[in-house]
Amino acid sequence: MDCQTTAMLDRSFAALADPTRRAILLQLAQGEAGVMELAAPFEMSQPAVTRHIKVLTDAGLIKRRS
Repeated sequence: MDCQTTAMLDRSFAALADPTRRAILLQLAQGEAGVMELAAPFEMSQPAVTRHIKVLTDAGLIKRRS
């Protein structure tokens, strides 16, 4: 396995280690959702959810639309 593949796997596993990010990923598996929709089940701010989304995006687990 090359270094790039190993780094991508590390980012994926690190992203999935957090239960909030796993829950967000499960929500998104049902279909597209906005940040406020994703934040609704959690007691956290929109910026906090945005940070979780960034981690999932950087890990290549989701894609963001503008």
